[in-house]
Amino acid sequence: MSVKEILERKGRDVYAVENTAKLREAIEVLNDKNIGVVLVTDAQGKLDGILSERDIVRKSLRQESGFRDECVTKSMTSRVFTLPSSASLEDVMEIMSGSKIRHVPIVDDGEIAGVVSIGDVVKRKIADAEQEAAHLRSYISA
Repeated sequence: MSVKEILERKGRDVYAVENTAKLREAIEVLNDKNIGVVLVTDAQGKLDGILSERDIVRKSLRQESGFRDECVTKSMTSRVFTLPSSASLEDVMEIMSGSKIRHVPIVDDGEIAGVVSIGDVVKRKIADAEQEAAHLRSYISA
């Protein structure tokens, strides 16, 4: 299965804040949308970084107060691992496990096309396993 198919099924909603936003604005988006990451973009909408709940927790441990009023760029991860929508589910799993990340932005020709999470991967793998089991039961019964 390709990333494109996953995005078609789950939707291509992307939640982002501009790189000039305050951390508190990004936290509000994470909370309001009940998501684990928010993308950080430049003024033209190009991917500039990614900010996860984990990034925020780490920042809060290093700096107990005032950090929410700092720019998101002080807390975000700048080195973002991305894949194109033509990538396979195996490509996503490899980059997630190899890089110890749980979200991969999907970028096609410099444009953000969506985000695939570890939850999306697990959901797809479970569906594949259930389908395979159903086929095997059908085969055995025939």
